[in-house]
Amino acid sequence: MFKNSKAVAVDGPVETLIGPKVVLQGDLHFDGGLYIEGRVVGRVIAGEDAKAVVTLAEGGSIEGEVRAPMVVINGQVDGDIHASGRVQLAPKARVTGDVHYQVVEMAAGAVLTGRLVHAAQAEAAEAAEAEESGSKARLSAVAG
Repeated sequence: MFKNSKAVAVDGPVETLIGPKVVLQGDLHFDGGLYIEGRVVGRVIAGEDAKAVVTLAEGGSIEGEVRAPMVVINGQVDGDIHASGRVQLAPKARVTGDVHYQVVEMAAGAVLTGRLVHAAQAEAAEAAEAEESGSKARLSAVAG
């Protein structure tokens, strides 16, 4: 799609391109396809579009949380990734943070410094934590 030998495959059309010489500071909210070759300092958050895709090219970086249905990484991410659909970590991916996923694909050479958390595990942990804090509140109310 782009004439860059470092590009990764893009699923669907790209509505927004952050070029290699761009530094964006602040949260980025988008719908559709987002292709990042530059640097984003802040959160990257997909809107209500269930087909939204974030693609981070080699040489691109995100310093903050990423939330989207589909996430393709071939650059550097310092922050957690939350994908309601699929996460693809390409060979040059470097992620420092937890990856929350429904389906994950990790190529040889990709580096993850953090945890892989399946969506079902995360929901179960949140439910258990909510139940535990509710029990503690009831105990303190009874004890008081």
